Amino acid sequence: MRWVVFLLIALRAVAASITGEVSDENGLFVADARVDLLAGSTTLASTRTDSSGRFTLTDATPAGAVLEVRKAGFAVQRLVAGPGATPLAVTLAVGAQFSEITVTAGMGATEAGEAPRRVAVVSADDVARRFTTVLADIVREEAGVDSQRTGSSMGGIFVRGVTGKNVAIYRDGVRYTTSAQRGGVSTFFNLSEPTGLDTFEILRGPDSAQYGSDAVGGTVHMVSQSPSLDGWRGEFAPLYNSAAHSFGGNLLLTYGTERWGVLTNLANRRVNTLRTGRGIDSRAAVTRFLGLPSTVLGDRLPDTAFTQYGGMVRGQYAVTQSRRLIGHYERSQQDGGKRYDQLLGGDGNLIAQLHNLMLDFGYLRYQEFAAGPLDELNVSVSYNAQREERENQGGQGNPLGTITRQYERQTVWGTQTRVGKQAGRHTLEAGADGYFERMRSPSFTYSPASGVLQRSRPRVPDGARYAMWGVYAQDSWTLGRLRLNSAIRHGVASYRSRAVNAPVVAGTALFPDDSLRVANLTGRGGATFLLTRNLRVHGHWSRGFRAPSMTDLGTLGLQGNGFFEAAVVDLAGHGATIGDGAGEDARPSGRQVAPIRSETSQNFEGGFHWTDRRTRAGVTYWSMDLTDAIVSQTLLLPQGAVGSLLGDQTIVRQIASGAVFVTLSAAPVQVRGNLTGARFRGVEQTFETRISSRWTVRQNFTWTHAREDGNGAPPDLEGGVPPPTIHLSLLYAPAKRYWIEAYTLGAHRQTRLSSLALADRRTGAARSRSAIANFFNRGAAVRGLVAGGRLLPTGETLAEVQTRVLGDAASAPLFAAQPGYLLLGMRGGYRIGENADLYLDLANLTDRNYRGMGWGIDGPGRSVTLGCRWRF
Repeated sequence: MRWVVFLLIALRAVAASITGEVSDENGLFVADARVDLLAGSTTLASTRTDSSGRFTLTDATPAGAVLEVRKAGFAVQRLVAGPGATPLAVTLAVGAQFSEITVTAGMGATEAGEAPRRVAVVSADDVARRFTTVLADIVREEAGVDSQRTGSSMGGIFVRGVTGKNVAIYRDGVRYTTSAQRGGVSTFFNLSEPTGLDTFEILRGPDSAQYGSDAVGGTVHMVSQSPSLDGWRGEFAPLYNSAAHSFGGNLLLTYGTERWGVLTNLANRRVNTLRTGRGIDSRAAVTRFLGLPSTVLGDRLPDTAFTQYGGMVRGQYAVTQSRRLIGHYERSQQDGGKRYDQLLGGDGNLIAQLHNLMLDFGYLRYQEFAAGPLDELNVSVSYNAQREERENQGGQGNPLGTITRQYERQTVWGTQTRVGKQAGRHTLEAGADGYFERMRSPSFTYSPASGVLQRSRPRVPDGARYAMWGVYAQDSWTLGRLRLNSAIRHGVASYRSRAVNAPVVAGTALFPDDSLRVANLTGRGGATFLLTRNLRVHGHWSRGFRAPSMTDLGTLGLQGNGFFEAAVVDLAGHGATIGDGAGEDARPSGRQVAPIRSETSQNFEGGFHWTDRRTRAGVTYWSMDLTDAIVSQTLLLPQGAVGSLLGDQTIVRQIASGAVFVTLSAAPVQVRGNLTGARFRGVEQTFETRISSRWTVRQNFTWTHAREDGNGAPPDLEGGVPPPTIHLSLLYAPAKRYWIEAYTLGAHRQTRLSSLALADRRTGAARSRSAIANFFNRGAAVRGLVAGGRLLPTGETLAEVQTRVLGDAASAPLFAAQPGYLLLGMRGGYRIGENADLYLDLANLTDRNYRGMGWGIDGPGRSVTLGCRWRF
């Protein structure tokens, strides 16, 4: 057993001092700069520089800790530090820091360029510069990733071409995502408050160890700000954005002594209706179904306003010099949000409300350095509760359509253990984690026509339980210029729902007993090699495994992409098959609806990274083979299905292929199944250089390609695959009180849209003659656009509108490809005294209308963001 212990890792800790001095780019000493020594999100020690810019920190110092230096008017500087280090020379710059330190890609802190796995690090300064209304705003300037905005309040992140369930999100090493997450929508992602973060890191590609094995695209790790240990510190930062006339801010306070510290952050913002580029909504229901410009309804998007507020409290206590207790709790809430893409932004429905999205997240952690034979021991217990209540009415504006109200509260208890040892050239780590989830999901339907209220089948079964746990070990081995790393993980997932918890309607339980238990072994290995003093090459392999989630196994109802989805377990014995696509034109594929299997992936990547005093550049090529990919495609039933029930929804139409329709969605009903496989490949390129001490150029490029095995078509993955993107900026930062940056964001035209994307109201926005008729007679009439059987702005009849919109076709997408775009912007900052900064961002200067892949709303038009940060 002793050898098992020594296979576990953390960073060697001894009572040692770290000394150094801080200066600016002109070589002048910087006095009264705050210096913090961090291990992950825990503050080990704090001090300030003296009049000569010198500092000394004494504590139990793990190798690979982060030294963070802050001073008003300068960018935050971070570097790797450890015991016994020679005096450190820290240079502060007015512009953004040149180095990137990650605590996600390796064991302990390391330079991002030295890690074999690619990671993007968004610093607190970059978060403040990029944030406007929601957290998803901050990632759009990074390589290998893209933002996803389902609506004004909801959003997520694409990592290597996938989003939603395929991207795992962690907060301070604790899993944030749950098994109830929708496939292509990250409902609770934006409830994390960006002003409470120290860094936001994106690990591109599967991890297969510490962060589980189910992140097909990658892992997002949000690292919280930690308390100061040198007295009082505070910050007040109001913010305004003109595109949505949003306003709000945050107040951060922290106090600490050598033994203990506490930090609290309170935030609140009001986001009003959005003005998009040129005041146009490209997928508006009036454009999609009637061929009218969206401006007939005004130049701001109705139903896009919401309010968000919340707070975080975080504390730590040093029991001894090497032992600490850490506690973290945050609460966040969104009020008034709506799914605009289900309303006038897409389907034309009358009700699509998101009632009171709420997040409660917290953990308790025990952390010890030099714990017997181990260098580090971490034990945590976590709690995560995510609550939502959705109210929907389908029928494309039918005021008498059935109203569905679905409450969901997913509660997750978790535990995480991590231990480590430095053994010669080996840094060894092992750990275990487990997350135990329970769903509470009562659901009701109300008929405005009859006034009847009754229980209904929820999106996922009420009382369903899901558990995932695993054990892992990983090793980092340094051999001169060569650094090797490897990891192995055994993961288990189980699911259970019981018919005894189901609503009973007409003597029948609305969902049956169902269960699943799967396990798999995954791993990874990689290396970096220093070819020259400045050039490193890297290679990495990993095997991923994603068990079917609670959503995959039990989902039924309206999904984030606008499709109504049937549950696999409910279709047993009905002769159900799966079409070869996701639209009305789907044909029989010969695949029977069957229990869903786990996804597995094989991943390879390689490239190089160049770093010298002025330049940092890199190129990575990667490929992923995804086997048994879980996708949603058109459900085909034997003829005669009209009048049958799918959950609480009655089938109202069936076409010759067997595809069926319900009133909640204009698209055919979908069902989940496994594809044979899909192949992804891509290129990520980054470049940054300091032309001089004042001028810095940054640029990155991302290209992703995906195809289905066999036919080479784009796979029907929710959210679609983002197009090639590019970012370029030029920063001028003299050693004075101000800085100015010009920047561009561009995306190529995406012509490879899957059948799911073409039918999705957010992307292709397909429309049929029957869907046009429904909106013409219902939603358009209710909103005063149709009277006496004619469309008032044009005087046309329904038949004339159908002919003008579709020609001779029975159905067609509004967009056969996702248009490209190029955005131009200018931003800058000005320091007022020692304790305050002003920030100004002039975005989308040409007022370009644009939309990202999988977005349910067009991007903001020409706008001004004005912020202020006052430190005290």
